[in-house]
Amino acid sequence: MTTTQGSGSLDNLHLAPLRSLSDFLLESARFQLPNFQDWEKWGNRVVNNLLYYQTNYFLMSAAIFLLVGLIHPMKVLLGLTIIVALVYVFVRFFAQDARRSVGADPNQQPNKWAVLAGTVAGSYLVLYLFDSVLIVAFAILLPFSLTFVHASLRLRNIKNKITNAVEIVGVKQSPMGQFLEAMGLMPTAF
Repeated sequence: MTTTQGSGSLDNLHLAPLRSLSDFLLESARFQLPNFQDWEKWGNRVVNNLLYYQTNYFLMSAAIFLLVGLIHPMKVLLGLTIIVALVYVFVRFFAQDARRSVGADPNQQPNKWAVLAGTVAGSYLVLYLFDSVLIVAFAILLPFSLTFVHASLRLRNIKNKITNAVEIVGVKQSPMGQFLEAMGLMPTAF
């Protein structure tokens, strides 16, 4: 699947194929604890598995989030609303441009009672709906944890090694490849 956007780096972006459940988790999958003393080898295993199983990890994450959303739909909506509202308030209030544009006079300070009331109201909402915020945090962090555990434990096979060598050389670029390259975590080809 190729994106058709005008940006140069997205022209060659391809979605990695979905790996079979047998390859991902069941019969042909081999798992082993990594050598915790050799950080480089462990990191290389994680990066290569992230590249090879990226579509499976994305679908697993979406399925877990949807499952939590189906079990607790109202709490997930409330938790997402609270988190988005808090992020919006922090970005708007603590941005330098917002502080300068509070009043017409640049030396005017914001009303400290309004700030205190907003802080108390925001804190009350977070504490009152803390279970909703925790459920959203769980729905977001559980897929990351499962992805890291699977990528750490799953041994690589020959097909995995060949696919990752093609990805590293740059013949085929995927979303995870772009992300790992931007983070400076892309391993060397040979």
